[in-house]
Amino acid sequence: MKKISLFIAMSLDGYIADSKGSVDWLAGQGNEDENVDTYSEFVKDIDTVIMGWNTYHQIVTELSPKEWVYNDLTTYVVTHSPKASSDKIHFTNENPVLLLKKLREEGGKGIWICGGANLIQQLVREDMVDCYHITVIPTILGSGIRLFEKTDREIKLRLLKTRSYNGMTDLIYTKR
Repeated sequence: MKKISLFIAMSLDGYIADSKGSVDWLAGQGNEDENVDTYSEFVKDIDTVIMGWNTYHQIVTELSPKEWVYNDLTTYVVTHSPKASSDKIHFTNENPVLLLKKLREEGGKGIWICGGANLIQQLVREDMVDCYHITVIPTILGSGIRLFEKTDREIKLRLLKTRSYNGMTDLIYTKR
């Protein structure tokens, strides 16, 4: 069965985007020589990425408008208004929990929940995340889009690894 992982960065006060939806604050404390390429490490075990419409739209309009950055992965975009799909990018209005249950049964590598908050919160509420890779950025935003909202139950985790570089801290947890 495929493992479902959340790989995301958040501010010290728990936001994944500022109040305007921007992520331009996602940086360390200024010493780029200390940066570690955690993405390349993580994505070695991933062949599928799932994201919401807002995350997809931000990638193709702001973050990487000239090329699709996840070309080596099969992408599922959960949206209420599906568009025409391609071989690599599938737009769907399927319930994300049901979609992930189906994808989890397929062969291959793991599944990455890329964003956004609404999608993440639905999957956390249903306890669908096997592994949490969270990078804490040395910034306090004060407001914005929260990574975690209220859940109906407690989800216990086990800390697997921490790593600090350039003022950022990676926290890697699995379910207990």
